Amino acid sequence: MRKAVLTLTTLLFAIGTIGSNIGPALVDERPKLVLLLSSRNRNLFGAVPYIDLFSYSVIGFTRVLIAGVALFLVGRWYGAKALGWVEGNMGELPAIYKWLERAVDKAGSAMVVLMPGSNIVCLLVGHRKMSLKKFVPLLMLGIAIKLAVLWRGGKMFEEQIKDFLSYIEKYQWWVVGFLFIASSLQSVRKGRPKSN
Repeated sequence: MRKAVLTLTTLLFAIGTIGSNIGPALVDERPKLVLLLSSRNRNLFGAVPYIDLFSYSVIGFTRVLIAGVALFLVGRWYGAKALGWVEGNMGELPAIYKWLERAVDKAGSAMVVLMPGSNIVCLLVGHRKMSLKKFVPLLMLGIAIKLAVLWRGGKMFEEQIKDFLSYIEKYQWWVVGFLFIASSLQSVRKGRPKSN
């Protein structure tokens, strides 16, 4: 079971990176595919003018829920090793990470509701041994609120989203190429041993 969850988490990370990178080019043509790959806030927001509410809700909710529960379990089972993996993927941890640690220690339940898509929050609450029975309803509530806010915001700025995507359409595959290069360079940089 643990290996299956680790494999799932790795797969979600890989397809999430792809979905984040191709999002600007395909969110207007294939919003369901983009959200299946990566339901990050920018993809959820950008998809609003191009998708129906039912598909948006089902795909977005399911994708964030699966990732959140998988990361929670990884944090529960692997604790410090999982947090070390996050540090390895991020390079030197930014100050926001320490803030999130303190916030989770003081208000873990609220953080799950306020930041349901945060990989670090899900890992931390799992590591801090929040019960799964408590975590899942909080996560579901947080996802529902997040989707409602992003849907409403996307509807309010629908024309601006369409204008922006139309503006970058000529260069969209250059943007995608740049995002893949940036992701690759970031991975290479993280993979280098740190000098003392």
